[in-house]
Amino acid sequence: MKKPTISLKARALRYLSMREHSRMELERKLARYVEEGDDVGAVLDFLEAAKYLSGERFSESLVNRRQARFGNNRILAELQSHGLDAQDIENVKEELKESEVERAVQVLHRKFRHAPQDHQEKMKQAAFLQQRGFSSRATQAAMRVSRDENDEDNEDDE
Repeated sequence: MKKPTISLKARALRYLSMREHSRMELERKLARYVEEGDDVGAVLDFLEAAKYLSGERFSESLVNRRQARFGNNRILAELQSHGLDAQDIENVKEELKESEVERAVQVLHRKFRHAPQDHQEKMKQAAFLQQRGFSSRATQAAMRVSRDENDEDNEDDE
């Protein structure tokens, strides 16, 4: 007995029920299942019209998943790779700009508990933040923030 085939619309809705997808990403995933007479573009247009598929929601979701670990450059590059329009990316860029230094400090302190002891260690820590996509400005600011764990210990004693 042959398994019933799932329509492109049902398959797309299943993907979207798991997490938000960009239009380009969903189109790529559905392309494997296209049969003669199917129109992926029409399915995607329907999903956008019905508000099941949204570039704004996708970008918000991706930022929420990535911002605790990555800097603005890396997040924005990933958004561009998903084919989002320039206005959505510009909106996200403005929102991320405000919190980048704070996020860089959190990422740096989570990875490196102690301040660098020498120039080589300082360069290693700065390179770590750069690889994560943080800007030079955020990297320099994060490197200047104290990581003295004794401050926390002294608060507990009082």
